[in-house]
Amino acid sequence: MDTVKYILSDDRIPRVWYNIQADLPKPLPPVMHPGTGQPIGPDDLAPLFPMALIMQEVSQERIIEIPEEVLNIYQQWRPSPLFRARRLEKVLDTPARIYYKYEGVSPCGSHKPNTAVAQAYYNKQEGVKRLSTETGAGQWGSALSMAAAFLGLECKVFMVRVSYDQKPYRRGMMEAYGASVTPSPSNETESGKAILAQNPDSTGSLGIAISEAVEVAAKDPNTKYCLGSVLNHVLLHQTVVGQEAIEQFAMADDYPDIIIGCTGGGSNFSGLVFPFVGRNLRGETETRVIAVEPTACPSLTKGPYAYDFGDTAHLTPLVKMHTLGSTFVPAGIHAGGLRYHGMAPLVSHLLQLGAIEAVAYNQLETFAAGVQFARAEGILPAPEANHAIAAALKEALRCKKEGVSRAILFNLSGHGHFDVQAYLDYHAGKLVDYEYPEEEIAMALAGLPSVGA
Repeated sequence: MDTVKYILSDDRIPRVWYNIQADLPKPLPPVMHPGTGQPIGPDDLAPLFPMALIMQEVSQERIIEIPEEVLNIYQQWRPSPLFRARRLEKVLDTPARIYYKYEGVSPCGSHKPNTAVAQAYYNKQEGVKRLSTETGAGQWGSALSMAAAFLGLECKVFMVRVSYDQKPYRRGMMEAYGASVTPSPSNETESGKAILAQNPDSTGSLGIAISEAVEVAAKDPNTKYCLGSVLNHVLLHQTVVGQEAIEQFAMADDYPDIIIGCTGGGSNFSGLVFPFVGRNLRGETETRVIAVEPTACPSLTKGPYAYDFGDTAHLTPLVKMHTLGSTFVPAGIHAGGLRYHGMAPLVSHLLQLGAIEAVAYNQLETFAAGVQFARAEGILPAPEANHAIAAALKEALRCKKEGVSRAILFNLSGHGHFDVQAYLDYHAGKLVDYEYPEEEIAMALAGLPSVGA
C-alpha cells in the first residue's frame, strides 16, 4: 500500500484505515464459540456490536474508507506531530536518530479517540442509544466518554478499582463528558457481585471490568459494548497513526530502522506499527518492531499462545492469543492500561510469525526512563508510554556502543498529566517492582478452555 496515496491533500489526515489481515502470510485462527466449539459467525456478535464493526472485524480488505463524519472529528487533533528528540539524543550522546509520534495532543490526551470516535459513529448509525465499556487507567474511558458526547450517546464506564482510586482526575474527566463511572468489580452486575463475594477487597482487572460492561450490553437492547483494544476493528482504527508517521518520515527524508510501542491489549502499538509491518510483510522494507510490556503482566513474553476468554466471567467468545489466564489479576502497577491478561490476537499472531519482537520491563526502570525523557523533551509521559521510552533508550545506547546511527521511532501514546501522583510516589521511593507471579498465573492457566486446544 502506498501510504502517501491515501493522505488527504488539504489536511494530511489518512482517509482510510489499513487492515493488516490482507497482508498476513497465514490467516488468524478463527474466533470460537465456547459452547459449540465451532467458529462464530457475525450473528453471534450482534448482541454486542453494530454490524458495521463486526464486518470490519472479519474483513480481509486492505483498506477501509473512513466515514466523513469521523474525519471531521479527527481534524480536531490529527495529524498528530512526529518529533525528533534531539535534546534526548544529546543527553544520551548517541548517534541514534530518535523520533516519537505524540498522541497526547488529542483532546483527552491519548491515542484512544482514534477508535472511540469510530465506534461511537457506527453505533449511532445503527440507532444505539447507550455505550458500555471498561477502562483501566482511564484513557479509554475518557476517549469513549468524549466520543459519546460528540455524537449524542449515553456512556457507562466500569473503571478498574485500583485505577479508580489512583486516578480520580481521569474519573472526573469522564464525568465532565457526561459518562457514568463505576468502580469494578461492582454490585451492579452479576459478574461483579460474584467477584466481590470471593474477594471483597478485589483491586479489579480489565478482564473483570470487561465482564461487567459486556453483561450490561447483553441485557439491554439499546446498549452496545465498546472495547478500547484487543479486537481487530479497534486496531484497524488506530492505523491512522502509522500511516501519518510514514508520510512524516518521507517529509523528513528518513525511515525508521527500529519501531517500538508499549503493549497492554495492543491498540497503540498496532496503530503505529501495522502500516510499517505491512511493508515488511510485502517485502518492501526490513524494519525491526519491538513490543514492550510490564514484567508484572507479561502476556507476550511469558504467556502461552492459546485459546482463552477475553474476560474473567467468561461471557466473551474464545480467541487465540498470548494469555496469562482470564482469571489472572495483575498487581496494581501505575501503568493501568497495560494490566490485561491477554494480548490482541493480531499482535500475538505476528509474534508467532516472527514479524515482531517482545520484551518486558519493570516499573522502576520505566519511570526512570519517563523522568529522563521529561527532563530532556519537556513532555511528562503516561506510565504506559514509559515502557516504550525505556526500550528506545536501550536501543539508542546500543547504537552508541556499536557506533552506528539508526533511526528509532516510538509511540508516545499519551501524556501523564493525570498521573502526577505516580511520579510523586516514584520520587518518594514508594513504587516497587512487580515480577511475574508464577504461582498465580499457573492457577489461572490451569483453567484455560479446552476448545481449540
